[in-house]
Amino acid sequence: MEILLIGAVLMVFAVLASAWLMTFARWFPVKGIDGEFLTDYKTLIRAHIDFALMALFCLGFYAVKVPLSVTACWLVVIGGITNPCVFVIAAFDPAFWEKTVWKIYSAISFVVTTIGFGWVGISLLNYAV
Repeated sequence: MEILLIGAVLMVFAVLASAWLMTFARWFPVKGIDGEFLTDYKTLIRAHIDFALMALFCLGFYAVKVPLSVTACWLVVIGGITNPCVFVIAAFDPAFWEKTVWKIYSAISFVVTTIGFGWVGISLLNYAV
């Protein structure tokens, strides 16, 4: 279950990195980066929030001290990182939503996340009853 802590730390670092990137982009707009490289500031904010929420889920799942499957924990962490990355990539690629490769990536990420969170949810329910 320690992977949940490691994953949460990685996600917290992503939260910090995105916060600095967004702050820097607002304070010191750089021609050629803002609006061209970073095309969608609001989508980067979505990634920032999603990373924070996923980190909190990992910390919460670890904190309850209910025995969880290592595989389920790995799926939660992988999904917790790949799901917000959908927004990170979309913030820098204006044609993100039309590209097949990103649609496949998003679908796989969503499936992995759903399986991981569903597995943990069922494990917590089984423990409770």
